[in-house]
Amino acid sequence: MLHLTFAALGGLPLLTGVSAQTWCNKHYMASQPIVPPGGNFPMAAPSTDPLLAFRCAASMKPYLEEDVGFPAGVLIDSPVVYSEISGAQPIDLQSGPLSSAGKLDVTVSLNGKTLVNALVPLNASAYELQFSLDGITPQMTPYNLSCVATFPASNSTATYSASAALSVLPNPTNSSVTKMDLRTGALLAKPATGLGGEYEPIFPIGFYTTFDGYLSTNLSAVDTLKEQGFNVIHIVPTFDNMTAFDMVLDRMQEVGIYLMYDMRFTYMNDTSVMEQVESIKYRPNLLLWYTGDEPDGTSDPLNATSIAYDLIYSLDGYHPVSLVLNCQDYEWASYTAGTDIVMQDVYMIGNNVTWSNEWNTTCTPDYGDCGCDNCFSIPAGDSNAVPPNSTYYGETVPADSGIGSYFDISDRVSSFKNRLEVMGWERTKAVWTVPQAFGGAEYWMRIPSGEEWVVQSIMGINHGALGVIPWVDPNPDYIKMAASGFAMSLPKLTPFFFSATSVRSNYLVGGVDIAIWATGVETLVLATNTDYVTTDVRWKDIGLYGIGAEAVYTSGSVETTSSSFTLGSVASGAFVVYS
Repeated sequence: MLHLTFAALGGLPLLTGVSAQTWCNKHYMASQPIVPPGGNFPMAAPSTDPLLAFRCAASMKPYLEEDVGFPAGVLIDSPVVYSEISGAQPIDLQSGPLSSAGKLDVTVSLNGKTLVNALVPLNASAYELQFSLDGITPQMTPYNLSCVATFPASNSTATYSASAALSVLPNPTNSSVTKMDLRTGALLAKPATGLGGEYEPIFPIGFYTTFDGYLSTNLSAVDTLKEQGFNVIHIVPTFDNMTAFDMVLDRMQEVGIYLMYDMRFTYMNDTSVMEQVESIKYRPNLLLWYTGDEPDGTSDPLNATSIAYDLIYSLDGYHPVSLVLNCQDYEWASYTAGTDIVMQDVYMIGNNVTWSNEWNTTCTPDYGDCGCDNCFSIPAGDSNAVPPNSTYYGETVPADSGIGSYFDISDRVSSFKNRLEVMGWERTKAVWTVPQAFGGAEYWMRIPSGEEWVVQSIMGINHGALGVIPWVDPNPDYIKMAASGFAMSLPKLTPFFFSATSVRSNYLVGGVDIAIWATGVETLVLATNTDYVTTDVRWKDIGLYGIGAEAVYTSGSVETTSSSFTLGSVASGAFVVYS
């Protein structure tokens, strides 16, 4: 977390930040008064009566000219809710189950021409209606789909409407394309080598990686990262040596690693953004753009990310945009409006989350900076969650011990996902997670262990994160080995994550956080022990029979039997169970 930033692009210095007196709009120095930061995400008002939050979205972003002639799709979501989320309108329901309440008559049209009409159940999720792209001329600006639903009420017919962007782009002549599958949130891309191939779902895993002094002088590091199973490198500016920078990007393409291109220091400079996008957008291994790096922490202008987003799309349009937010709840909607992928970076290992090691002040929702915004200590008395050699407590763990909780990660990811639903963005934006792979300075007194790194990653994935981009590389070999082991296992896991028919369910057994993805006869179980003691989980606790369960990934001490599985201290495992 840097409070003073300086960048150089092509050797030209560009000062983009100043010494901050706030973080997440909070004062954090002992000499400063307590001033509530504001900017909280508004709570959706409850409703005593049912509401229909009718929504639609194109199945894919973007479609290409080459897709004309193949079926396209629009996704219909029709949740019946009891809170006033975006677009929710009253619906007159008869008593009884929703399954017998009737269906929505949905019409999707473009410029007054009906593309598809169909009946859609209430409480449907990503209900896909197919239509033809024939007659829709590819263009760089998106079309606007009109979605209208009627529902037979007791005395009349109720009408609900929504709209969606439909992007149908000309085939690129000299660049890659990254699509977003809005059914699952997955990115789809051709191989990063640029040598052709089919679009495949990508679960991005790879580090924020230092350029100056590391990649710039160590080209072989790219080969090593590929061998270790990582599929993306997020190169951290500055890029002072552009010759070396081009060599790194060329080598990444040769070995087949995607690029996450970072404009953190310059994303508010339109001229610089234009120069960088025009220079990089033709790279075959470009996966996505990255603009704001914790813009909520530095209180960047609220429209800054949206301005950059619109500019990038006007120049490119073939790759999504990402950013990371550090604050638990400061102007979340404003900053997230300017991205396709919003990442969270809870760093809770080795720091005191309630008393600032840096500023010698307390940390509350209104004041302070502990390196983990609004993070909670482990529960009072929960000695199982205390890391070995912790010095933050005596014989009994007190309240507000300052020992960070892994559940701050899952809570942050879940809250981001929930806010997307409130805003009506759950189809068009995805959430990724940024595990901590550093320590020993500033707020963080130690570096996570390899097993702790895995726990962080799985806590994000289990609650909906679709990418893992840790901060930062270089890092200790034991973290790289742990991360590599997990990366190598992902090809066995991602078919479950990205199946349009899979259903994710979550469980908590003691301190073990568990998610399961059911896809017909196979179920993936991904479990991580947030405690520093061994814990047993019975298969029946998560509604499964463990006969024939196959461990496809383990971290730390993991054992399985037909009746249970056992995870040692901060151990993790992935199992495929056959029904």
